[in-house]
Amino acid sequence: MKIFFRVILIILVFLAVSSGITKIMLMAQDVEFFGKYGFSNSMLIAFGISQIIGGILLVFQKTRFIGAIVVAITFLISAVLLIMDKNIPFTIFTLIALCMLGLIMKQSISSQK
Repeated sequence: MKIFFRVILIILVFLAVSSGITKIMLMAQDVEFFGKYGFSNSMLIAFGISQIIGGILLVFQKTRFIGAIVVAITFLISAVLLIMDKNIPFTIFTLIALCMLGLIMKQSISSQK
């Protein structure tokens, strides 16, 4: 089970950091998509920075829970926008990532007891 959580953690760190990097780099797809919903370039960069910080916090046991919350908030915002955009495949993918973050949060709380 420990290996399972480690694999999930690695996937989530990769997703959070890579997603944050694309936003900081102002990739055309992100600028266009988030721009439709009122995100300016500076807001998108801040959003990306928060994803990267959350991904980094996920790495360390002491900050894992906070990191999971930060990443979950950014993924939840993305999921809502994806639902509004009627992009079902990416919405499902984002919701799966949110469920995995929930598992990490639960595991993080139980390991601190």
